[in-house]
Formats: sequence, structure tokens, C-alpha cells
Amino acid sequence: MHAYNRIPSSGHSTPSPPASPLRSPRYRKSSKAGRFGPAQSQPGRTLPQRLAWLLLSVLLRRQGIFLFAPLIYISVMLLYMGSVSFDVVPVISHRPAPGSVYRSPQLYLKLRPEMDSDNSTADAISTIWKRSYKGDEWRPCINNSSGGLPETNGYIYVEANGGLNQQRTSICNAVAVAGYLNATLVIPNFHFHSIWRDPSKFRDIYDEDYFTTTLKNDVQVVNKIPGYIMERFDHNMSNVYNFRIKAWSTIQYYRDAVLPKLLEEQVIRISPFANRLSVAAPPAVQRLRCLANYEALRFSSPILTLGETLLARMKERSANNGGKYISVHLRFEEDMVAFSCCVYDGGEQEKVDMRAARERGWKGKFTKAGRVIRPGAIRINGKCPLTPLEVGLMLRGMGFDRSTFIYLASGKIYNSERYMAPLLEMFPNLQTKDMLASNEELAPFKNFSSRMAAIDYTVCLHSEVFVTTQGGNFPHFLMGHRRYLYGGHAKTIRPDKRKLALLFDNPNIGWKSFKRQMLSMRAHSDSKGFELRKPNESIYSFPCPDCMCHTNKTEDSRSSSAT
Repeated sequence: MHAYNRIPSSGHSTPSPPASPLRSPRYRKSSKAGRFGPAQSQPGRTLPQRLAWLLLSVLLRRQGIFLFAPLIYISVMLLYMGSVSFDVVPVISHRPAPGSVYRSPQLYLKLRPEMDSDNSTADAISTIWKRSYKGDEWRPCINNSSGGLPETNGYIYVEANGGLNQQRTSICNAVAVAGYLNATLVIPNFHFHSIWRDPSKFRDIYDEDYFTTTLKNDVQVVNKIPGYIMERFDHNMSNVYNFRIKAWSTIQYYRDAVLPKLLEEQVIRISPFANRLSVAAPPAVQRLRCLANYEALRFSSPILTLGETLLARMKERSANNGGKYISVHLRFEEDMVAFSCCVYDGGEQEKVDMRAARERGWKGKFTKAGRVIRPGAIRINGKCPLTPLEVGLMLRGMGFDRSTFIYLASGKIYNSERYMAPLLEMFPNLQTKDMLASNEELAPFKNFSSRMAAIDYTVCLHSEVFVTTQGGNFPHFLMGHRRYLYGGHAKTIRPDKRKLALLFDNPNIGWKSFKRQMLSMRAHSDSKGFELRKPNESIYSFPCPDCMCHTNKTEDSRSSSAT
């Protein structure tokens, strides 16, 4: 046994280190190999598993290889893309968004058996309006001025453009401006429009004498400018200074900018004048608007006579319902459908018709470079005109049965023979002015769109229920006028067209569910019948509280019983 020398001797090899302990990794490795056999031949592992284990071991020992992983991935993808043929493009099925497609005819065919067999409908036309304004109501109260007018500051001549009710806006606003500026208003001139193509003058549509007399204590109205003033302009109105006023200008602008020029020239012309006065205005201006719209503007004698005749015939024919009927303002004329850019079920012929109508009425407007038209999005947003079929489905769902009398206010319906058939099936008692009046009675009005619209306005004004199906001046003025006549309640159904678009495009909905939705929509219209005008809303749609006074029913009944 030799002693261990820690200092090596010259010429001698370095002694070997001491033996590794049994817990050394070297022994652990050999120990495992001894217990379980060689690692390359572990039992129970398949060849893919062994390869995966080997690859994982290499990656864990050589972590730097992860830096090259993106390059490896890109290389593999490039190789794959190079081996794929692009001659075959994968087909991606596109499902239209709910409410974007016109499928109402299919829904009608599905719901019709249950709809016809539904006997649960009550007398809807007599029970539809249940709400009152907090137990009270409103009554007209426009204070008329008394006494004479001061000397005029000059003459205002305006040109009213647009259709019947857009012209009505211009007239009422002109009265308000003239009264505020202490000016004399010349009877407004109606501008001939390429769409309505109606050459009617003021006295053809309105009672000019009644208009002048009603306003005599508030605004002086004449039918022409005195000759001594027009001599300065060679009796040519086009030589008169024309004020180009921005839309929705405030009444203060008229005082600050228009009045000085009026005092200087003694006569000014404002053309065009539609929407040239802001909605918000001082109480004195609003009072003049109320006076002009609800009191001074009365239809001319021929229009009023025929309108009242048709009204009497509607009440006579609906005598079984107590003389009550529904009026529907249907906007499905060719120009309206074309302007909306909505797509229905008319196929290629519809496309040709709509393209031609757009070019006639709005040459180049819809074909400008960069303009994108999305009919599906328009329908989802509730901007598409309701078809006669959709109006019929909605009203039947709201509880109005086949015996209900309907007055249809409309122009010439696009493809009427086809589109009107379902509505007549659902409501055989439907009437129009062409059905109620003889050809001889309608002859003086036939070629004048504004006069025909005035007849519709008269019959719709006195119906128990008014249904609006599309926006526009006609329903807005009518709702305001009905509020003025019926204690503040518009008695108008205003459908939620966004919701209707979804319901009409739902192939799984049943009649009971559809009817429940329609009754809810009807109740909402009732609750919205009484509405006070908000600052940004028109006095012509919401006469409360500017044109009407709030009365208490309880106090009225007490005072009447006391007397």
C-alpha cells in the first residue's frame, strides 16, 4: 500500500482522481441503462415517438435553433405554395345579413293559412287609441292680433319649390319672416319642378282670399307688387335683387342681413326659399308659423269640395265600423322605388326600369364615379319603401281584419297589378280616390300632382287611424295637423322599419309570434301619439306646446257641470 503524494514527481504521470460517488450523473445514466436496458431499445415506444423524443432532445440541448424557426417556417410555406395550383379557387359561401333581402312574398305564403284562420282579432279600429296625455289634453290656442299694422318696410317675394308640402313649408316660413320684418308678403310663386311637373299656382291649391283675410292683422299679403316700385326694375322680376340665403338660417340673420337691403331696395326676392328658416325661433315667429299652417292655409274650393265628398263616401261605406276607416300613405311609386336604390323581386325587368327612372329624374346622380350603392344595407337601416304586401301583413298582424276599410293615399304604384294583388286579398274593402270618385269628378285634377295630393291629404286628415310607411313632408305635416285637431294625439301608426326588415326576412317566424311583435309596435305608436316638440323638431309635426294649450279634463268637467 503506497502513500498518496499530492505533489507529482518529475517524470511521473499525474495520479487519477478519486472515484465518482455513486450519485454522480455518470452512475445515474449507467444505472438507468442497467435497470431498464439500453435507451435505444426502450419497450413500448413506437418509431415516431422515438423520433419525436430525439428531436425534442436536440432542440432542448441546442436552444439557438429557435432563432432559425421563422426561416424554416417561411421556407416550408414557399415550397408548399410552389407546389399548389391556383387554377382552382376555393368557393366561399356568403350568407346575406338578416334583413338585407326582400323575402316578404315567401313569408306571406307561409303565414297566410294561420292568418286567415285567426278569429281572435277584436274590433281593433275602435280600441286602438288608449293613451291620453297624463289624463289631460291639448286644444288649439293661437292668439290673433288686433288693431292695424304699421307702415311696411318693403315687399318680400319668394319662390316655393318642391311638392305640395314642401311648398307649404315655404309659405308658412315666408309668413313668419314677413311678419317679423314688418314686410308685406307677395303671394308666393310656385316653382315648376321636373319631378312633380305641376304648373299649379297658389290660388289653384289654396283659398287665396281666406289666406289674406286670416292674416290681415298680422301680416299684410298682396298678390302683386305695386307698379311704381316695379318701374325701377322694368317690370321684370328677374331684375329684382335675389337674396341667396343658406338653408336653416336664423331669424336674426334676416333681421341683420335681409332687413337693411329690404329698406334700401323696398323689394327683395328670395329664391329658392324651401328650408331657409331654422326650426328654432322666438315665440313670436312660431306663433306666425302656427297661424299660417293651421288656420290660414285652406285648400281651394274645388279641392275642398271633392275631398269632403270622398270623405263622406268613405264614412258611408264604413258605416258598419261606425264610419271609421284607416288611411295609409303608401310610397311605392316608380320614382320613389328608384330613388331608394332598394332591390325587390322584379328581376332583370325591375333593374332596367329603375335604371331608366333614375336617369330620367336625377341624371347622373347615381352613376357618379366612386359612388357605392348597397341595397342590403339600405334595407337593414329601414330606408326601403314598404311594398303593398308588407303593409297588408303589418296591418293584419296589428289586429285589423278583412272587414276593415282602408283609404290608400298614393300616386301611381309601380307595377301595380302585381304588387297590389296581395294587399287587396288581405283587405278587399280598400279604396282609393280613383275608386271613390268618377272620371268626370277627377278630370280637373288628373294631370296635377299637387292637387291630387291635396285631395289625399283631406281624406287622410279625418281618418280614425293614419299609417305612414315612408318619411317625407306629407306624413310629417299630416301628423302635426291631426295632433292639432285631435287634442294633441296624432292617431298615427309609425312602424319601426328596421324591425320590420328583420321580421319579414325571418323564414322561421310563426303567425302568433309575428302578431305579438306587430301588436307591440301598434302600442308603441299609441304611446308616442302625444309628444311635445323638442328644440330640434318642426312645429309643423309637433304643434304642442307652441300652437296648443294644455287643458285639464277634470277642471273642464267641473266647470261645465257648475254651469
